[in-house]
Amino acid sequence: MKRKLKSKTDVNNTGIEDNEVGKSKKKFTMKLKEDIPSEDSDNNASDNNASDISDSEEDINPESHKKSLENLKKTDPDFYNFLEENDENLLNFEDDSDDAASEKDENGDSVHIPGPLEGDSDESDYEDDSRAHSKITLKMVSQWQEELQSENKIKLSTLNAVIKAFNAAMLRATSDDGQSSGGEYKVEGSSVFNAVIQMCVLYLPPAIKKYLGMESSGKDPQKCKHFVKIKGSLIAYLKDLLKLLTGVSSDNILTVLLKHLHQMSVYVACFNRTSKQALKRLITLWSNGEETVRVLAFLCILRITRNQQSALLDIVLKAMYLTYVKNCKFVSPTTWPGINFMRRSLVEMFSLDLNSSYQHVFLYIRQLAIHLRNAIVVQKIENRQAVYNWQYVNSLHLWADLISATSNKPQLQPLLYPLVMVITNTIKLVPTHQYYPLRFHCVEILINLSKETNTFIPILPYIVEVLTSYDFNKKHKKVSMKPLDFSCILRLAKSQLTENGFKDSVIDRIYGLLLEYTANESHTIAFPDTTLLAVVQIKQFLKSCSVANYTKRLKQLLEKIEENARFIEKERAKISFKLSEDKMIAAWEANMKAKGTPLLKFYESWSKVNKIQKRKKASKNEQLATELPMIKRPKIQEIEEKVTKPESNGPPVLFPSDSEDEKDHFKFDEDDEPEEKEEKPKVKKLKKKANKKNANKKNNTDADNIPDKDDVVQDFSVADW
Repeated sequence: MKRKLKSKTDVNNTGIEDNEVGKSKKKFTMKLKEDIPSEDSDNNASDNNASDISDSEEDINPESHKKSLENLKKTDPDFYNFLEENDENLLNFEDDSDDAASEKDENGDSVHIPGPLEGDSDESDYEDDSRAHSKITLKMVSQWQEELQSENKIKLSTLNAVIKAFNAAMLRATSDDGQSSGGEYKVEGSSVFNAVIQMCVLYLPPAIKKYLGMESSGKDPQKCKHFVKIKGSLIAYLKDLLKLLTGVSSDNILTVLLKHLHQMSVYVACFNRTSKQALKRLITLWSNGEETVRVLAFLCILRITRNQQSALLDIVLKAMYLTYVKNCKFVSPTTWPGINFMRRSLVEMFSLDLNSSYQHVFLYIRQLAIHLRNAIVVQKIENRQAVYNWQYVNSLHLWADLISATSNKPQLQPLLYPLVMVITNTIKLVPTHQYYPLRFHCVEILINLSKETNTFIPILPYIVEVLTSYDFNKKHKKVSMKPLDFSCILRLAKSQLTENGFKDSVIDRIYGLLLEYTANESHTIAFPDTTLLAVVQIKQFLKSCSVANYTKRLKQLLEKIEENARFIEKERAKISFKLSEDKMIAAWEANMKAKGTPLLKFYESWSKVNKIQKRKKASKNEQLATELPMIKRPKIQEIEEKVTKPESNGPPVLFPSDSEDEKDHFKFDEDDEPEEKEEKPKVKKLKKKANKKNANKKNNTDADNIPDKDDVVQDFSVADW
């Protein structure tokens, strides 16, 4: 058998082999020329013969070809390996020659006829890859689920298979055509997809715990014996889970995935890069998501940070504070609950390590002070706007809440004085009527600070100053239906200052803040002295103000303050210790607070009513009540008159009052129908005796107005409204 070797040019003309394979074949032919003697011994080897090899066809013996291949394997193993990888048919010369078809020429010698050359196309490659995927079925999922729930030892192969199945499901969800493009498994159909996700969410976390032996010990996963074996699969699974979290927008699905991530947070904290990616996505959900999503995202952040506190806490605190400032730029009744939640959760995060938090809090309070100093020194609108905005006020609120929450620990208490100075100077920056709402917000922050830290802060001057700086006798130019709500505004428009609602709201806020602060200080030994100037200013306002509604309220408050001052003076007269004994004074004040002061009791009763009103405003109950139809119920006297008077027109009242007496008068049951039928003819007889003509007219009109006896009450339902 003889084989014909094609030249380099012929191979390239077929368009099947690439340049590298063509070069390798040329090199191989050159080597064969050197190793195998030519059959035409008469021809002399020359330089031209080397070039003739590429243009002519030579017959090669299979045995000599096999020997040359063995020599090639020894002399140039790298080239031999290259031929094995790229062209196995060239090396399997003998097998090909045996299988190939043969014919005889004119002389009777057998001639080898090469078969058609076939190259692998792109389509065949795709078919080979697609055959490698094993299609996931519901039976496979149920089998994996049983293995994950088994009481015996969990196999690593099962965990790896489940994680690969989750990867296939994730690829199906994120791909454009809805099909997985790679991986060992392939997910087809929504039922299989849901089954895989449900299996991973419900059964994978406890199975991993059992495999690592963390069920009873609860130790760090990295210290477990088998953690190294499952480490790679865990990283891949967590990456897929984060991709799924990023691509999902539905709140219900996000809730399920966040609960699952909370279970997997122990493993997320083991990988620094994965934990940073997870925290970045979670902080976004914490600031912008729906209420349940926000809470779950925060719980995940808290758990991941606690497990890797030394490495992640500083990064998380900085990122969360910047996100908080970014998202509290605009305040409205709808955004206010979310801002409050972010502030409270930030307080909890900063409380994890107060020594580390001190550096952050000091830096941010110093930043606020620099903005304030620039606004005081450089009297420009831009600098003033850098202070008088919601981001600045909400930052003050955050640090005040943090210092109040950690008042029993000494780390952050040195920052109390600079924070109070920043807040009081913020009030003084522009003390005009337009910025009364901002003043009230700052005073509220100071009152909470004073109450929680048990520190005396002179707040009364900033409240009473409003009474003396504005003329409440001035007549309003506009009439507003309701008082202005200062809870979500910092600055008033000039048109709002001319409304009567502005003055009503200012008096309401002054009354509430004065009562809250004085009630908080009502048990202190110096209460009569600290409130003396405020009492004098309130009396001056009562003399100058001619509006009865305003003077009535403040006069009531003044009486309560004076009553409490007399009570403290009376109790103070019984003291036998010196005023320099701090411990004795603290014990006396604690005793007064436990006993209860007149002002404190009055404030507690007032605050209950005020909280109910605030809840009504928050839930918008008043608006709902105005939108619903109102049922006008008749008074008892009117009902009795209609029963006794026979001249009553129209049908009986179908919606009587809820009182028991009226229910006895009107019961519309099946048993009562004969009684009504007996009463109606009596009324008609009386009318006929009085005046037949009038009776006939009235009976005609009554017959038109009386509804059908197919009951109106049965058709009544709230849904019809």
